[in-house]
Amino acid sequence: MDGFSGHLQNEQVEAVVKKEPDLYMYSFKDVDMILDAEDEDTKEVILRTPTDKSEKLHSDLYDSAQKTNSNIYSSRRTPKQVTPFGTRSNKFVVKFNIDNLPTSETVNGMHDHENLEDAVIKRIQPQKRCSLVVHSSGPEPGCRFMYDRIEDGFNALENRIRKHAAALVASGLYQEPMDPSVASQRSIFAVGMIFCDDEGHLNDKSILLQSSVEHSGGQRVRLELNKLSHFSIFPGQVVGIEGHNPSGHCLIASEIVDSVPLTIAADTNLPPAKRQALNEEIQATNLSSTPTEISLIIAAGPFTTTDNLLFEPLKELLTYATRKCPQLLILLGPFIDSEHPQIKKGTFDLSFDEIFRSEVLRMVQDYVEYMGSDARVILIPSIRDANHDFVFPQPPFDLDLHNLNQITSLTNPGIFEADEVKIGCCTVDILKHLSGEEISRHSMDGTPSDRLSRLASHILSQRSFYPLYPPAEGVPLDSSLAPEALHIPSVPDLLILPSDIKYFVKVLSLGGTSEGKEQTKKCICINPGRLAKGAGGGTFVELKYQGSPDKMNASIIGI
Repeated sequence: MDGFSGHLQNEQVEAVVKKEPDLYMYSFKDVDMILDAEDEDTKEVILRTPTDKSEKLHSDLYDSAQKTNSNIYSSRRTPKQVTPFGTRSNKFVVKFNIDNLPTSETVNGMHDHENLEDAVIKRIQPQKRCSLVVHSSGPEPGCRFMYDRIEDGFNALENRIRKHAAALVASGLYQEPMDPSVASQRSIFAVGMIFCDDEGHLNDKSILLQSSVEHSGGQRVRLELNKLSHFSIFPGQVVGIEGHNPSGHCLIASEIVDSVPLTIAADTNLPPAKRQALNEEIQATNLSSTPTEISLIIAAGPFTTTDNLLFEPLKELLTYATRKCPQLLILLGPFIDSEHPQIKKGTFDLSFDEIFRSEVLRMVQDYVEYMGSDARVILIPSIRDANHDFVFPQPPFDLDLHNLNQITSLTNPGIFEADEVKIGCCTVDILKHLSGEEISRHSMDGTPSDRLSRLASHILSQRSFYPLYPPAEGVPLDSSLAPEALHIPSVPDLLILPSDIKYFVKVLSLGGTSEGKEQTKKCICINPGRLAKGAGGGTFVELKYQGSPDKMNASIIGI
């Protein structure tokens, strides 16, 4: 452009600006800047696009399905709105992996190195529908709660001690329990619950043992563990103690028994013949069963970041699930987190239940409708859910989904079987609560101690989803609902315990001797972490299970 034509163009621009003072005139630099910005946006889209054509097919179809359903917050979110979660750079990164499956097989025994067309066909056709059997002993929706009496709380503790004692005696390894508060120079065997003698945390000088009403009238005696090379105890734990009480004021322990033999899970009130038959049946189930294979994705709330209520992590998780086609998607609360800053403020016109149904439930419904009849989703509430009953044990959500049986809500805690794989879940952070109350002594032989495995093992050895007593602050334990709802009748194949403690997948081995036979039962314990952490993303777990911990592929994935 020569100087004259440039001068003439500037005069024309000035004339236009005088007539239209609100009009903005773009320069070539402005245009270049806009084009550069568009190039950057394009690059970002390319980075987010799945490299696999089949994954792009699922992602595009699911995104289009989402656009057809209006979002209650869509009016607040402009197309150019940017959130820290949306601009994160690392997406779907494997944080931890256990792979015990053959390298050439997937969960269905299909080869991973198939060509692209086969991969598209495979992912468009979801895996076969898994069977689902719910073992419910918890409260029902609409139940009355927080009407428990002092008597209910006492009876709940007494029943735990009594059943534990009966199970140890029935194993044939221990004698009938005696009163530990009576002075005796000879060694005795006693069963009781650990308590702290003050309001602070447990320590080696404040340990008390409360035996049952049957054996000691419910009296407590000081417990000394100085002679033990290793132990791990916490308030509310039921233990067997071998020791002596020379003065009548302190039971000096020489051995501590902190778990029930594996076969003793039957009702100890049954006649001996029936109890033996039931124990044999349970033993056969625990030790010889070969559950079928199953694929799962497991995620625990919160499902939205703390800076908004857009539920972006949940949407991306569901998009990921459409590509992976798990047989079962397990979502554990909180869904509408009472600790979320905007939920605390209550600065919106909708009820908590309306947010849950319009945001969370609608997205889950879109997912199962898109995936077809073979997809299944399980929702388990949390005591942090603002839209649900604040009680533990907790009834399931009353979803009221007509003609849609692919979405199931369970009690908290809950036990169910998916294709004969027994799964136990509890959304109360029992691992974190136990970690703050447990005291332990490690063996001096150099054997490494895995604290997370030890904490998780307490849940199984005590046969209770929440063995801690008194419960942690903020846990609304209802003793009238607790005895059966918290009970774990037998060791599950998978135990899911979401926690603020760092995510993990661990194989727990519970050993024992009953009737002269060594027994071992393995259980996979899973803490998927939180799907959203602050303003960023968290983690979830993808699991392919083929009947035992020796044949599984478990990945902890950062979203």
